Amino acid sequence: VRVISQRYPDIRIEGENCLPQPIYRHIASLLSVFKLVLIGLIIVGKDSFAFFGMQVPSIWQWGQENKVYACMMVFSFSNMIENQCMSTGAFEITLKDVPVWSKLESGHLPSMQQLVQILDNEMKLSVHMDSILYYRS
Repeated sequence: VRVISQRYPDIRIEGENCLPQPIYRHIASLLSVFKLVLIGLIIVGKDSFAFFGMQVPSIWQWGQENKVYACMMVFSFSNMIENQCMSTGAFEITLKDVPVWSKLESGHLPSMQQLVQILDNEMKLSVHMDSILYYRS
């Protein structure tokens, strides 16, 4: 950002979040609720498997013996999946409301050298187009 601001002092740099697709937002929300319920069950220690007539799994027994570690594992693992669902990886560059780069379309982020080259080309094109419009009027 500093390199671009030094090279192009008139450029305004803004950032905003791009929402993921609704299905991924819903998956992340459901996982968040499931995480809290599971952590609550681990802390309370209620054996709900007997209620359903099932044998208690060994991982549940381990979780009851190591409640703090089990809660930390559930929290960390579910947060990792939630973040993956909510991350879009969107990165777009617009100059004078004209899109010049999109990570969603290209599939990768530009290097600093590519970014400077893109901005140079767009600035030259913009100046050229402005001069053409000026001469026609």
